[in-house]
Amino acid sequence: MLKGKVAVVTGGTRGIGFEIVRKYLQNGAKVVLFGSRQESVDTALDKLKAENAAWEVEGKFPKLTDAVEVEKAILDVKEKFGRIDILVNNAGISQNTKLYDYTPEEFDKVIDLNVKAIFYAILPAAKIMKEQGGGCIINTSSMVSISGQPAGVGYPASKFAVNGMTISLARELGPDHIRVNAVAPGVTKTDMVASLPEQVVQAISAKIPMGRPGEPEEVASAFLYLASDLASYVTGEILSVDGACRS
Repeated sequence: MLKGKVAVVTGGTRGIGFEIVRKYLQNGAKVVLFGSRQESVDTALDKLKAENAAWEVEGKFPKLTDAVEVEKAILDVKEKFGRIDILVNNAGISQNTKLYDYTPEEFDKVIDLNVKAIFYAILPAAKIMKEQGGGCIINTSSMVSISGQPAGVGYPASKFAVNGMTISLARELGPDHIRVNAVAPGVTKTDMVASLPEQVVQAISAKIPMGRPGEPEEVASAFLYLASDLASYVTGEILSVDGACRS
């Protein structure tokens, strides 16, 4: 579905991001994954190469909250592969600190990575995509961008911002043949959820109409669809992948 495409995936070393990278590679894309540090990038690359040595995958670890570093990394991908067809902004952090315990520094940390870093990656990538005649940008949102959450206001605030950026840029970049969408996962079996006690997982699952958390691969399939030609007329959408769990 992505044969010949070049993709950049931030936060691609574990969890949903890693599954997005795998899904793209399985479907013929060349992928450059961005991680937070050299060790995590190397570990992810080793796993992928062990699965299929023929996959064209590389890794980088720019500081995503540094606009200069991010631009350089994006331009390096363009120089190496000649183009960038897909940008997935998946890196992010969550937290659930109660308002009365919040510090401005903690709020800034969430906004810096979940909002500013997305803008820093989109800016150079969109210019490349415009020059080459089009492309696709997919941002990771969250179910809390629709329902909010009872604590940790910085996280839902950041994901509401992601939705706003997605919808607005879809309208602005449409004339340049650049599609912009987002995926809003619900509770997903990442390492964090997998490490929870079974009774906690059961309590979480009881609130989900489908009766279970999602699998990272199921969420990654939404990113595959949106990156593919099957979604050639889909832009400005926030695609929920949450088992209908909206609260």
